[in-house]
Amino acid sequence: MSLTVEKLEHSMAKLTITVPADEFEKAITEAYNKQKGKFNIPGFRKGKVPQAMIEKMYGAEVFYEEAANSLINKTYPKEISDCEIDIVSRPVIDVEQIEKGKDFIYTAEVAVKPEVTLGEYKGVEIEKVDFEVTDEDVMEEIKSEQKKNSRMVPVTDRAAKLEDEVTLDFEGFVDGVAFEGGKGENYKLVLGSHSFIDTFEDQLVGKNIGEDVEVNVTFPENYQAEELQGKPALFKCVIKEIKENDLPELNDEFASEVSEFDTLDEYKEDVKQTLIVKKKKEAEQEKESRVIKKICDNATMDIADAMIKDMQEKIRDDFAQSLQYQGIKYEQYLQIFGITEEAFFERVKPDAEARIKSRLVLEAVADAEKIEVSDEELDEELSNMAKQYQMELEDVKKFMGDAEKNSIKRDLAVKKAGELVVESAKEV
Repeated sequence: MSLTVEKLEHSMAKLTITVPADEFEKAITEAYNKQKGKFNIPGFRKGKVPQAMIEKMYGAEVFYEEAANSLINKTYPKEISDCEIDIVSRPVIDVEQIEKGKDFIYTAEVAVKPEVTLGEYKGVEIEKVDFEVTDEDVMEEIKSEQKKNSRMVPVTDRAAKLEDEVTLDFEGFVDGVAFEGGKGENYKLVLGSHSFIDTFEDQLVGKNIGEDVEVNVTFPENYQAEELQGKPALFKCVIKEIKENDLPELNDEFASEVSEFDTLDEYKEDVKQTLIVKKKKEAEQEKESRVIKKICDNATMDIADAMIKDMQEKIRDDFAQSLQYQGIKYEQYLQIFGITEEAFFERVKPDAEARIKSRLVLEAVADAEKIEVSDEELDEELSNMAKQYQMELEDVKKFMGDAEKNSIKRDLAVKKAGELVVESAKEV
């Protein structure tokens, strides 16, 4: 087995991996043993057809795909483990040679960790991050709690207004024809929530229960359903019920029900102190963000598109998981907001690039400052992990190989590098 590395432009590399012919032959035999039960040939019991007979009838390449996939899965991780380049993306595989009796050769195009040239990173100047907590901030927080403790009550003596919850039946038409997915019954919609496209919700404001309402909207150009993109539509709606928020009165009784305090004034003061802590933390995070952005702007690096794409996919997967906790599927989210996955990827691209740059620059700072992480610091981090997962420290260590421990050490070094550049920054 052999590996050659060709460095390409834009922080990419092409790996060529050659697997000896005898190993390829073994992989073909393994593929035959795995698939032989699928072949029915007259004169042979199922699963007993000789390999040579199957290859004669269907061609020698009948087992190539299975054999190739097996070999790639076995050899690629092994070959890159000792590779001199730092691979930072999934490979794009291309089979170069696959023929019985010959070496199996494939290539893997990958992004590599780009070289970072640091600019100024210590003592950088940023705009001072101030914060304050106003009486309006306190009241906004209290009103939010007030809304949480409200109840929805039916309304029958007036038309619908913003923030009302309406229950409606609707059916959508494009060019006079009802379209798939455009019909709903007993659908609950909060007016002003912007859950529906265009001005749909606005056109229900001022309408009464039982009133037939025609709502005219235009689908976005990037709407999930291609056949509806950019098209005008008519929705025939009937409001069946209107409900409004019945808010509790803001008084001492309310304070005692939602907090440990007996009076509204005491509750307000507690909310204020909580907001001070919260805003102070936000200010610290904003300062860190500004400092890291500044040192990223001062640095130069050539990031491969493949590395950015991998980060975009990670952001998507994390976002989809957070949606799942709310009972929403990622595909539903795209449909509700009328966007394609391509549009979502384009939207998160700046964040993906910023995350990559931040990590690369802080790693470079850690190297430049020769920041090290002691075994004691590693043990402290593992101890925190053990508490989080309700495990014993020694059990956590058993699950950790050297690679995982080194990765955690690297993360801690990056964290130290971040603290160093933030502490040295000057606010002006």
